[in-house]
Amino acid sequence: MRQTTDVRYLIVPGWQGSSAEHWQSHWQQVLPACARVEQDDWLLPERQAWVAQLQRQIAADRRPVLLIAHSLGCVTVAHWAAQAPAALLDRVCGALLVAPADVERSDCPEPLRNFAPMPNSNLPFASVLIGSSNDHAATAQRALEFAKAWGSEAVIVPNAGHINVQSGHHRWEQGFAWLYQLQEHAKSDCQRSA
Repeated sequence: MRQTTDVRYLIVPGWQGSSAEHWQSHWQQVLPACARVEQDDWLLPERQAWVAQLQRQIAADRRPVLLIAHSLGCVTVAHWAAQAPAALLDRVCGALLVAPADVERSDCPEPLRNFAPMPNSNLPFASVLIGSSNDHAATAQRALEFAKAWGSEAVIVPNAGHINVQSGHHRWEQGFAWLYQLQEHAKSDCQRSA
């Protein structure tokens, strides 16, 4: 079997998953070699189960992978990276972390509280964090704090809400620019892990 060096994309949805109208679902249809992390329970997320499922998805394919996470998916990626085996960490050449949910905020929904405390370890791969100036799930200040802790490049988009269907982000074509910028930045990592 010929070994491929193609990068694959792995969609990591947040709480309640990503509906068919969500930009993550649109991206999954248009990006080549793209899969999605499917969780057993989207409504009552359990941190260990979500992290374990992400690890299974990364372990299932030897190709280098770019993670595309939203909301609680970002927190799942950070928790996974803090305890993952080096061999699997090496497969990840980058992560696009969109609208991370602050699971330590005072009004955090009860089902998400078991993901606290927020991970604060530097991610061992290239990452870009996209926050918003008016995201109910994390203030711009908190998003910048997460980016600093994780070693991510930070972008705060004005008035983009939670960057989901409710905030009008269906296809979110603008996001591809950051994905491709990240991919270009991570290209050497992707080739090294191939």
